[in-house]
Amino acid sequence: MTASPTASQAGNRPTALWAASLASLTAAVASWALCWLNAYVVHDDLPNSCGDLRRQTFPPEVACAYADGTLTGANADWIEVVFFASLVAFLLLTGMMLALVVLRRK
Repeated sequence: MTASPTASQAGNRPTALWAASLASLTAAVASWALCWLNAYVVHDDLPNSCGDLRRQTFPPEVACAYADGTLTGANADWIEVVFFASLVAFLLLTGMMLALVVLRRK
């Protein structure tokens, strides 16, 4: 049997921050993958049939704009919101974890 960690050892590991950071990274990667699939798999023939093609690289998007202002092939707004929000959350949580590690080593 292994001994359970003592209170001081358990306090030095920010497991909740790690979990939240990894969850936000997973959400960012999953939403980026959905954007990529929409741009390059679902709408792969869009450049051949569109006069006014609009490309965006981050997150990936290929859309066709028509004269009346409508877009075909654009990413859903909620996917882009999830992508950017989870990316920002990942960066903030990872920064907090690194700051905690540095502060606790002092």
